[in-house]
Amino acid sequence: MATNKEPYEQNYYPPVPTPFTLYTRCSVFWQFFRFIALNIKMMKVVMRSKH
Repeated sequence: MATNKEPYEQNYYPPVPTPFTLYTRCSVFWQFFRFIALNIKMMKVVMRSKH
């Protein structure tokens, strides 16, 4: 049997990002590092393909 839930309970709100998560979203250095990592992954896929 399901229990009734009250509106505006804590369960209904999204989680608050941690300070580290906020830092990684705003850090230019971290974004540049992830950009390079993504480009390397894409280059691996392109290099493996048989043109």
